[in-house]
Order: sequence, then C-alpha cells, then structure tokens
Amino acid sequence: MAKISPMMIAPPVIFAGLAAMFLIGMQRENPNELPTTMAGKSAPAVQVVPLSDLPGFTDETLRDGQVKLVNFWASWCAPCRVEHPNLEALAEQGVTIYGVNYKDKPEAALKFLAELGNPYAGIGQDDTGRMGLNWGVYGVPETYLIDGEGRIVTRHAGPITQRVIETTLGPAIKKAMGQ
Repeated sequence: MAKISPMMIAPPVIFAGLAAMFLIGMQRENPNELPTTMAGKSAPAVQVVPLSDLPGFTDETLRDGQVKLVNFWASWCAPCRVEHPNLEALAEQGVTIYGVNYKDKPEAALKFLAELGNPYAGIGQDDTGRMGLNWGVYGVPETYLIDGEGRIVTRHAGPITQRVIETTLGPAIKKAMGQ
C-alpha cells in the first residue's frame, strides 16, 4: 500500500475550508455588508465637540436605559441626504437618534440641518475622525443601534432606507426594547 504524503492531502483540505467559508459568507442576508464585531460590546467612548449651540450627548446618554440610534453622517455625503427623510420619520415615531457629524465643517453641517431638518436628540462633531475610528466606522452614513445599557446591538453601513427599517432596523429596535 502506498503511503499518502501530507503534501497530497493539504491542497484538498485547504480548498474545502475556503469553500466552506465562502458558502457561509454567501448565506448572510446581505453578503455585501460586513458584520460588526462590536455587537454585544459596550459602545466606545463618545468623543465629540459641540456643533454650534445644538444639544450634545455623552457616554452617560448612551447608558440611560433607553434604546437609541447613533448615526454617523456628513454634509458632503450624498447617501446621507438619501437617508435623512427616513431618520426624520424614525424620530417622529419616537426613536431617539444621536448624530455624529463626521469629518465635516461646522458651517456645512449646520447648513445641511437647516435645509433638511434635524432628527437628532443630540449631536456632536467628530472633526478628527477619532470617534469614528474607535467605533469601527469605515464610511458614512453608518448607524448603530444601542441598547439601554450602552451596548451595541447591531450596525448598519450605508443609508437607512425604508426597506432597511422594515426588514432589519425596525425588528432589531423592537427586540432591543423587549417587544
């Protein structure tokens, strides 16, 4: 009987492992969206400066016992304009949203809010991008669902659309609220 070399077994084993990883990855609801590794972990520190005289928010705000969203946005971001009416609708429905103006000029951010409305219960400016980096933001818009204890429940990269609200965010908010 011929002896089988480990070098003969390695390629099929490696191929099978890669095929399994690809198959699992393709079974996600949205294979283009990267999952967050921060789900279930405490939200990183809030590191923002005030945006004009608008109400701000702090670490304590994220741990107030209520479910909320933290939305990273910028005036120069076209998808942020697309999602803005949906954020306003969520705010009108009673969802608390905190905004982080990401790497933007204060005057441009204020003009954006004056033009489109302000759905945020509190807002701060992350002019250096430090908070976004700590939160794992790789582009705006990006929205995090935070539970009452200040833990990240989930994250959505990209604009919040009506479909995202109906299929992903809405059910996650209800679950986080215990409904």
